[in-house]
Amino acid sequence: MNYKELGKTGVRLPEIALGTSNYDGGPEPLRLGIELGAFLIDTAESYYREEVVGETVKGMRDKVFIATKVSPSHFRRDEVRKAAEGSLRRLQTDYIDLYQLHEPSPTVPIEETMAAMEELVDAGKVRFIGVSNFSVRQMKKAQAAMRKQPIVSNQVRYSLVERTIERDLLPFCQASGVTILAFSPLGRGVANIRAKDPGNVLREIASETGRTEAQVALNWCIARPSVIAITKTNSAEHIVEDCGASGWQLSAEQIKRLDEGIRYRRRSAAEVLLRRVARRILDRPGYW
Repeated sequence: MNYKELGKTGVRLPEIALGTSNYDGGPEPLRLGIELGAFLIDTAESYYREEVVGETVKGMRDKVFIATKVSPSHFRRDEVRKAAEGSLRRLQTDYIDLYQLHEPSPTVPIEETMAAMEELVDAGKVRFIGVSNFSVRQMKKAQAAMRKQPIVSNQVRYSLVERTIERDLLPFCQASGVTILAFSPLGRGVANIRAKDPGNVLREIASETGRTEAQVALNWCIARPSVIAITKTNSAEHIVEDCGASGWQLSAEQIKRLDEGIRYRRRSAAEVLLRRVARRILDRPGYW
């Protein structure tokens, strides 16, 4: 397993992390991933999986880096503190390594939320502060609201077939020393990548390297500086496969072929905003 620095903190993390959104595999597959070097586990209060993470890290808390998220509905100052306390209780720990804002709030001033996040750091309950699904403008505004702590990460969608962040967010984060935590790095599944690969480039490069197609797709993602891929599977077998995406490198020529051979999307700013608004509406209690 290869490692990358988290922001400018000096803390080195595995370039393959374990995600828990819709995770139903129990503690054992996660423990296997930790044994293989993927000791970064990402979760969120809204995933309802923090208890599983807490069970996973029993007896090995000092060997695991836990990242979790606070939901926008808890972005008010007092609510941030309460949400953190709830996450700490479910995780069965007294500190969170990386506490992230799950997505921007359209109603709560970022200054209020960031003040609460910094208070958690001051209290020793959080080590580092990150964000998720933030644009460049939103990141700049969030960092400007901070008194002394830096934003060390931004968790966003990134894969061979979804490359919106390459327009401005990825260059901004790389220049600013902010780590990208890439979720859905397999583009919702290898089959989806194959469907956008008319020349079978992914399969060819998998054959050339002696790796699986999933490992090639993940290695393409982590080949980008400052990018860590968050994989998600309930299967111990697939965790072994995913961890095997690290420790080697695609050649520049192979990366170019993947860049040019696989059809991908770069969504406009307007489309990103519309998708976010639609998701908020669909997620409202009582909508369905």
